Amino acid sequence: MLNISIIHRTWKDICSAQSYSPHKRHLRKNLLKVRVMDFITSIAILPLLFGCVGIFSLFKLLQYMRMKAYIRNAVVIITGATSGLGRGAKLVLCGRNREALEELTRELAASRVTEVQTHKPYIVTFDLADPGAIVAATSEILQCFGYVDVLINNAGISYRGAIIDTSTDVDKRVMETNYFGPVALTKALLPSMIKRRHGHIVAISSIQGKISIPFRSAYSASKHATQAFFDCLRAEMEQYEIEVTVISPGYIHTNLSLNAITADGSKYGVMDKTTAQGRRPMDVARDVLAVVGKKKKDVILADLLPSLAIYLRTLAPGLFFSLMASRARKEQKSKNS
Repeated sequence: MLNISIIHRTWKDICSAQSYSPHKRHLRKNLLKVRVMDFITSIAILPLLFGCVGIFSLFKLLQYMRMKAYIRNAVVIITGATSGLGRGAKLVLCGRNREALEELTRELAASRVTEVQTHKPYIVTFDLADPGAIVAATSEILQCFGYVDVLINNAGISYRGAIIDTSTDVDKRVMETNYFGPVALTKALLPSMIKRRHGHIVAISSIQGKISIPFRSAYSASKHATQAFFDCLRAEMEQYEIEVTVISPGYIHTNLSLNAITADGSKYGVMDKTTAQGRRPMDVARDVLAVVGKKKKDVILADLLPSLAIYLRTLAPGLFFSLMASRARKEQKSKNS
């Protein structure tokens, strides 16, 4: 209707222009050109716009299909196994507690979706803090399917305590589980990936691998080390076409703080407010799968405030340090009261 009215007005202007002076006829000609251009633009812009939207939608669809195909039927190893990861994949669930892993296997079987092929998971029990157990576990893992497509280093232990009160044995314990264990398992599985020139190694780090907050020294140190190691690994593995992804979540509503260890090595046993208000594990698991499917290299899965803190640490370190010192004083005061 708009285009018809433009044509009608333009035709009236042409007809009436003949009775005007040469100067006015010149103005009418210019007006005609402008309206013709408006008409052409109005015809062309909508198809162009819809075409762009269509191309973008097609790109997103292809990206989604590629992501699903990447995980589907892949052999996925998960340490610190969680029910939210790897549906449709060939899973090898790893952890210290066999009973908990068997319960998880039953939950996965009960939650099968008929249109999605679900393979029965294998279970491999070992402690990442035990270097000797990792060698035997690697052999058992490779016997399950003969190869590994995706390794998700998800196991970890948290820590709460003041540096001055913490023994180095506690520091070592956290580092063994959060850093040396994943590094040892990754190194043990790398040769088979290099031989196939195919594989994807995922490290579930933490926002505290980017910034450090008071009374989390051992945990934050282990995650900083994790970030550095897998950044180096990514560069070295590119020649073998092996993907490396580091994912840094914020607070997740899990038992991480309940199972954290304290300065003397005892169990913390408290659900922190920040942890209680954290994201649901299933939501984070979906994001992790999306990140892996898209082969992203380094991703932060945190709320706005922790994400901004990373930039603040880089752009205004003095301000960041002051804020952390203030936080330390408040936490210390709260503990003393």
